[in-house]
Amino acid sequence: MSTIRITKSFTFETGHALYGYDGLCKNVHGHSYKLDVTVIGSPISDSNNVKYGMVIDFKDLKKIVKGEIVDVFDHATVFNQNTPHVELANTLAENGHKVLLVDYQPTSEEMIIDFAVKIRAKLPKNIQLHHLRLQETATSYAEWYAADQ
Repeated sequence: MSTIRITKSFTFETGHALYGYDGLCKNVHGHSYKLDVTVIGSPISDSNNVKYGMVIDFKDLKKIVKGEIVDVFDHATVFNQNTPHVELANTLAENGHKVLLVDYQPTSEEMIIDFAVKIRAKLPKNIQLHHLRLQETATSYAEWYAADQ
């Protein structure tokens, strides 16, 4: 039986600020993120199964990633919960803005670790998360590989 990797791409818009950072990203700003999710498994070999020949239905993978990541982070502003920006976050939230307070610095590196945990928890047992690629700008991205963990 063959092992196959499949990838689905997602996009979302997210704002953030990096608490304690010594550059421009200490300011509230945003990115058009692109998230590539690659899973690995064997295609279903039961010809009576409606998903015959698929590792996972792209629709099912989309449902997981949208529910856990895209719908949560899209058009949200993300702050480290320990930042002095909490006051700003509270003001934004009180005025109807979508704000996320996370327990990490909202860098691409830390976000991708969070995403991996969330996606892995929702995948069917026979499907493994192989890697993630989170592109923050046209020239900058972070990658997470299961083999490195």
